[in-house]
Amino acid sequence: MRLFPAALLALSVACRPAAPNPPAPSPGAMAYDLVIAGGRVVDGTGSAWFHGDVGIRGDRIAAVVPSGRLDHVPAAARIDARGLVVAPGFIDIQSHSRDAFLSGDGRVLSKITQGITTEILGEGTTNAPQNRLTGGSGAHDFTGPRGFGRWLETMAARGVSPNVGSFVGGTTVRMYAKGMAEGPATAVELDTMRAVVRNAMRDGAFGVATALIYPPGSYASTAELTELARAMAPSGGVYITHMRSEADAWLEAIDEALRIGRDGGVPVEIYHLKAGGRRNWDKTAAALAKIDSARAAGQDVQANMYAYVAGGTGLSACLPPWASADGMLMRNLSDPAARGRMLEEMDRVQTEWENLCSLATPEGVLVLGLQREPHRRWIGMRLGAIAAARGASWQETVLDLLLAEGQRIETIYFMMSEENVRTKMRQPWMKFGTDAGGADPERPLGLVHPRAYGNYPRLLGRYVRDEGVLTLEEAVRKSSAAVATRLSIPDRGVLRPGMYADVVVFDPAAIGDRATFEAPHQLSVGVRHVFVNGIAVLRDGVHTGATPGRIVRGPGWHPTP
Repeated sequence: MRLFPAALLALSVACRPAAPNPPAPSPGAMAYDLVIAGGRVVDGTGSAWFHGDVGIRGDRIAAVVPSGRLDHVPAAARIDARGLVVAPGFIDIQSHSRDAFLSGDGRVLSKITQGITTEILGEGTTNAPQNRLTGGSGAHDFTGPRGFGRWLETMAARGVSPNVGSFVGGTTVRMYAKGMAEGPATAVELDTMRAVVRNAMRDGAFGVATALIYPPGSYASTAELTELARAMAPSGGVYITHMRSEADAWLEAIDEALRIGRDGGVPVEIYHLKAGGRRNWDKTAAALAKIDSARAAGQDVQANMYAYVAGGTGLSACLPPWASADGMLMRNLSDPAARGRMLEEMDRVQTEWENLCSLATPEGVLVLGLQREPHRRWIGMRLGAIAAARGASWQETVLDLLLAEGQRIETIYFMMSEENVRTKMRQPWMKFGTDAGGADPERPLGLVHPRAYGNYPRLLGRYVRDEGVLTLEEAVRKSSAAVATRLSIPDRGVLRPGMYADVVVFDPAAIGDRATFEAPHQLSVGVRHVFVNGIAVLRDGVHTGATPGRIVRGPGWHPTP
């Protein structure tokens, strides 16, 4: 009998051994360490919610049953969840908390209070692997073929509240072989890049993550990226990308991502899918149709997004890529000839590179990350207003500030359409991520994008409860199980016996974001309890100080011999 793929899948599921039942407690012992009773259980699969009890034993979910079934079962602790939602913890597919995990506050309060229990790092740049061309790694040694694994282990050993995993940064892979140089990779450099990718996959990377608008990642060709995809394909890697364009060449950038995945033999995931700039908003229907068409033809392509109309990155994203080549940005900013060339290119509408200041317009550029005292009065002002106060053009203002500050200057760019945000949320292949690092309102390090504090509560409050853009069940699935499935994380993302006990309990009537662009350091409200590997990290809305997070790894992981 010939079996077609769907039949083969059904047969494999039918023949798969059932997950073992959690071990029974010894006589006199508590049946559960925790029972979360009477809540509205949204299990992460997309199935309709039901009133139920969730029993946790150790670091695992031991029971998910109809409400009342665990009323008389011995438990060390109980939570009355009546009127609340009990869901799998959210998996942030685009986190930037690596500095906090490596040397800062591993509690990442702004993330935990959103219900995030796992953070996935890696967009463009990772702390490992390192060599002299990548700039080293400070106090830590992440060199050598197992440097990526040591980085993951170092973060977990420091103590982190959520679980943590990562892609390997495509920019880091290129820098390892070629530094900040422009131009195509040589055969020897490509061999080095392939080896870096294969080693990272063995250490547990989920795939390769590119950021193709930022130098030197932007210097990588389609052919080079395809070779990286081929190197990770045997290990089950995913090619995830901040594409070469999210604006004037957006549709062409999607074509490039699809080609890399198709020729490299790997799934494609698009970071923060969006149409940047008013003149590109009407391309959204064509972009979605392009993805749907590829999927209908059998190519595995999906995307993720955050719940805001503005993105955040450096003010340096308004400069042509060549200005940063070979680490010469500051020297080029000081050179009259190079400066003149930059000003001319910044003033011209083109598609060769992404000028975020032009796309957002100076009135849509909110400048945050100014550090020098003479500039601090402009924090939280629009670029157009800063330029007017200085009596200079916005282009000159950008160059002057970057040179004087000596850093990229964190900036918010208002470029997206609210209607498009809603449309993208409804796509069945869409997932959610913050594109932000964790923060603490009591120790604010300058202004940040409010998504660092409010992405998931904003989704569940504004777009689910208030506007009905998507159902509660779909929002939870796209924040948990959909990410776990995408990354081949088999034991998280769903409330089911045998899965790790990453659980969030929130009030659906109260959940919401409070962070704004002008005053971002405000915790969201409505998330009552968060458990990571069965340990409470948030209790009654207050962080417990616990750091039970563990490493999550991709399917190509091979433990160090």
